[in-house]
Order: sequence, then C-alpha cells, then structure tokens
Amino acid sequence: MTSETIKLSDKQSELIEKMGVQIEKYGASPAAARVQALLLVSDETALTFDQIMETLKLSKSATSNVINFLLQTNRIEYITKSGDRKRYFRTMMHKWEEQFMEQSQDVKQMSDILSEILRERTGETTEFNSHMKHLVNFLEFYRASVKDAFEKWKQAR
Repeated sequence: MTSETIKLSDKQSELIEKMGVQIEKYGASPAAARVQALLLVSDETALTFDQIMETLKLSKSATSNVINFLLQTNRIEYITKSGDRKRYFRTMMHKWEEQFMEQSQDVKQMSDILSEILRERTGETTEFNSHMKHLVNFLEFYRASVKDAFEKWKQAR
C-alpha cells in the first residue's frame, strides 16, 4: 500500500464491489463503476487521481480514461483546494435532485420521439405499433408519477 492508497475496511471494499456491479447495469464499464463506487464509499469525499488509481489498482491510462469519461458524462466533477495544484474528484451528490429532474426530462424526450416515430410508422404493423403505443403511454404515466412523487417528497421534508 502506497501513501496514495485510501485505507478501506473489508466492508467498504465489499460495498465498492456491490455498488460497482449495480452501476455497471446502467452501462458503465467496470472501471468507471468502481471509481463511482469508491467516491461514494470512501470516507474522504474527494479523491485525487493518484488516490483513485492506487486504491483501485488501475493503470494510469485506465484511470485517466475513466475519469475523463465520468467528467464528460457529468457523473463526477472536480474541485481544487487553495494552495494545492491537484484536482480532487467527487460525486455530484449535492446535485442529485437536479440530475433526477434531468432524467425525468430525458424520459419525456424519449416519449416524444417515440410518439413521433409512431405517427410515421406504417399501419400494417398493428401489433408492433400497439406495443410502442403502450410504451409511450407508460413513459408518460411514469414521468407524471415520478414528478408527483418527487414534489410530495419535497413537501413532506
């Protein structure tokens, strides 16, 4: 263990793996998922490039690629500390509500595009079109339900 390695308990290591597997289900690479999980589990809320690389035993290029991908996709961000030239990477936990509402907007956009596709589809594929219409209806219901639940949750706090 080098000086840059973050000390993790056995339970924290287990949780990084458990959360990493879950994040992978949403399309992240194993390395990207483990970086996100490490940033959630670590007692330090912002980690340097070297801390991430050493703790997860990733190569320098893999760490660089993963961090750049996570930054570009707004899954993490970086901060700096006065007097320190290093960048510290962290999750965007403080922006989860905003990100949640953006995802809700993505569902609306998907629903709108599917509706447009449905209008242009041939009427000869009735079964396929029916399934697509049900999906559009569900997406609209889902978005409205999530938005209502979110507003109720905010009021209850």
